[in-house]
Amino acid sequence: MKIWVDADACPTPVKSVLCKAAERLQIHTTFLANHWIQTPPSAVIHSQQVPKGFDVADNEILKRLAPGDLVITQDVPLADEVVRAGAVAINPRGTTYTPDNIHEHLVRRNRAEEMRAMGFEGSGIEPFGKTHTQAFANALDRALAQR
Repeated sequence: MKIWVDADACPTPVKSVLCKAAERLQIHTTFLANHWIQTPPSAVIHSQQVPKGFDVADNEILKRLAPGDLVITQDVPLADEVVRAGAVAINPRGTTYTPDNIHEHLVRRNRAEEMRAMGFEGSGIEPFGKTHTQAFANALDRALAQR
């Protein structure tokens, strides 16, 4: 198993949780972003800067992905492709995407985009906080326990 992180919008506390787990379990972990991501010195934790552009980091993750890998992303369409490839996807707020729930998440995401395109603005997303970090850590532990 390898861990791939869509790191452009990944919250710092999530990066910290990932680095601790990767180092503790010696799991190859790569943070991909269109800007430089600083990672701790480690034989198993790496950062790769990809060119700026739409879905460049996503495409790089999909190119390297193998069944059984783990992807951390807020991008629901990427999570859909990850799940279809036989890998696991978790968002930074602790939601694990599965074959059973990914369609529901895609529908919800697409509906929200349609509403925004029509000029409707919702209440927005709750600011990332400690409860989200804990939910992510719990989801990560569950995924790593199944490897």
